[in-house]
Amino acid sequence: MTERSEADAQRPDAGGQRLTTRETAERLGVKPETVYAYVSRGQLSSSRAPGGRGSTFDAAEVDALVRRNGRREPSSAQGEPAVRTGITLIADDRYYFRGVDATELAARYSYEEVAEWLWTGELRPGIRFTAPEQAVVAARRAVGALPVHCGSTDRLRVAVVAAAAADPLRFDLSRDAVLGGARSLIPALVAALPTVSGEEGRLSASDSLARQLWPKLAARQPDDPSLSALNTALALLIDHDLAASTLAARVAASARAHPYAVVSAGLGVLEGPLHGAASGLAHRMLAEVLERGGAAPVVADHLRAGRRVPGLGHRLYTGEDPRARTLFGLLARIPQAGPALAAAREVVATTARDTPLHANVDLALAVLSVASGMPAEAGETIFAISRTAGWIAHALEEYGERPLRMRPSGHYTGPRPPQPLPYP
Repeated sequence: MTERSEADAQRPDAGGQRLTTRETAERLGVKPETVYAYVSRGQLSSSRAPGGRGSTFDAAEVDALVRRNGRREPSSAQGEPAVRTGITLIADDRYYFRGVDATELAARYSYEEVAEWLWTGELRPGIRFTAPEQAVVAARRAVGALPVHCGSTDRLRVAVVAAAAADPLRFDLSRDAVLGGARSLIPALVAALPTVSGEEGRLSASDSLARQLWPKLAARQPDDPSLSALNTALALLIDHDLAASTLAARVAASARAHPYAVVSAGLGVLEGPLHGAASGLAHRMLAEVLERGGAAPVVADHLRAGRRVPGLGHRLYTGEDPRARTLFGLLARIPQAGPALAAAREVVATTARDTPLHANVDLALAVLSVASGMPAEAGETIFAISRTAGWIAHALEEYGERPLRMRPSGHYTGPRPPQPLPYP
């Protein structure tokens, strides 16, 4: 079916929403051939699509079949586990939140508004998240007891536990309760982080989350372009399909862990250097490029040591990461970001002589953190705060699925039994 006929098949005037064969198969979790088997058995009815190309199916009838038979999880072509989700689609070097281009959402709306869109599919202009005083006090007290050398992810993990302990309703997994908890947890996490200057500035409930987060990352006052770049970074990073931390969060939700525990599971995975901490490596690299006056010797050192050059390449994109492209466009409007942005471009150009790798979002976050005088871990903090909303979105989705469905079978490779009983 062509794109035009697919669109025509789903028009409101076509007698209700119509699904293509592929969409029907995905919703049922079966192969396209099985869809036609359902038709032959009388379990589904089909109609020819406009132009006579392929068949279409009534969405309500398909959903009724799902309820009767249950849904099967699809398997990917590579044999990797696949999970049905209606949150994020990554296709053709772009990504979409509930069908809407994520970069356009992030460029136009605040982090909180994009989070609401991800959670509910509804836009709530001007929404602000606020945390109850009890949660903030508990989180700050717990974070304040940590050693001074602890990183931001350590602090966030402790803050989540403290906020959970302060919420006696955390075990209520109803949709409204989960959403209410999420709207209070995220600002509580931000409030729990110490300010860079050591002094708590005055913030009001009308301030955006980006404005609340800025003094936790940088000592200087933000100008409007810098604050806009931070807000957009937060909105861009909310979700990215089933990244490692998101999968961990969904496993926790599948076991019916409460939302705070779901976020804790995500944070536990995020800290790895191949995930949330990757921007810190890119930050240090850019700082070294600026210090040494060029990218070539820095890139050479990485290659000589057998290390990957940070901030380059992404397994889901053949070209430039759309999140990086969007952030670079905003950073170009910030005069003080010029040197760091030029350094990033030089890194890309230098490595392109050998391997054509494009910039990813970690490199763009590094430009923001270096240019703003933020510490190397600032990108990881931005990532963690932002992705909390995505983990909640996936938890909401998972709570509606069969409990404990994410239970893969182990492929045992140890000694075959029976083995003799060991003795000291």
